[in-house]
Amino acid sequence: MKKLTLIILFFSIGILYAQEPYKRTLKLMGSRFDITVVAKDPVEGDEYIDMAISEITRIEKLISSWDPNSQTSEINRNAGLKPVKVDAELFNLIKRGIGISKLTDGAFDISYASMDKIWKFDGSMTVMPSEDSIKASVAKVGYQNIILDKENQTVFLKLAGMKIGFGAIGKGYAADKSKDLLKSKGVVAGIINASGDMNTWGKQPDGKEWKVAITNPMDKNKVFALLPITNGAVVTSGNYEKYVNFNDVRYTHIIDPRSGYPATGIISVTVFAPKAELADALATSVFVMGIEVGLNRINQLPKIECIIIDDRGNIITSKNIEIEKS
Repeated sequence: MKKLTLIILFFSIGILYAQEPYKRTLKLMGSRFDITVVAKDPVEGDEYIDMAISEITRIEKLISSWDPNSQTSEINRNAGLKPVKVDAELFNLIKRGIGISKLTDGAFDISYASMDKIWKFDGSMTVMPSEDSIKASVAKVGYQNIILDKENQTVFLKLAGMKIGFGAIGKGYAADKSKDLLKSKGVVAGIINASGDMNTWGKQPDGKEWKVAITNPMDKNKVFALLPITNGAVVTSGNYEKYVNFNDVRYTHIIDPRSGYPATGIISVTVFAPKAELADALATSVFVMGIEVGLNRINQLPKIECIIIDDRGNIITSKNIEIEKS
């Protein structure tokens, strides 16, 4: 999924403060990561950032469906054949994924990887796929067919050809885990920004909160809101670049795993949550559920807020959001 750019705003740091933010940008999990830590000097800053990189790399080896040696690939290879024993960490991640699938009535589904990719968003598609092909494309999708055995710590996909994937929560999970590791090592503040899956903790050395400027999807060179974020996660997902138009309807690249049809009506969703993993999954889900159902679901969840921009440029927020206009 395309992540909108999140611009982190740093404020000037006075000489009275012994610690400063140190940042490194690199490619991990096939995506851009910006890792920022507050440390006493560059040596300590580099040491902390290296720790985060090692943790993110470890998670990628566990959850990547592209790596044939990962436990996730082993699960997928044995779909319809036999259960696969996995590490507790992966077992619990899949269990939480199923929980979010239930919470969103299947708008989010970690078995989305089973979908046939019949929609093209590179400009090559000139006609809509047929109803039959759309229906067939999601025939093997369904979190209900993921069987977890807690006692034996195994995962079984009931249908041959079924697959699970963590494209919608993997980077968020990596951001959460690397943040937890750094906090356990005594890092007082920082930001893990995984291509738009952003997790923060602590405050800037001058005592101010970290702030995130959210890009206006109608004009990528402008910012429409500035929001403080303390010890939490924010994920912004958008479809303004990858879409197709048929019969005056814009179809986004975000596909409803229940129907096989692309989402319509929304071009940007920003979700605030305690964990990036959850924010990531909910941002995808709101796209699929639509404005009314999506907002209703978000408003029922504690400590979760969202900002939606529809395809006409209207800004809709959950009930407790306060936007500081830029």
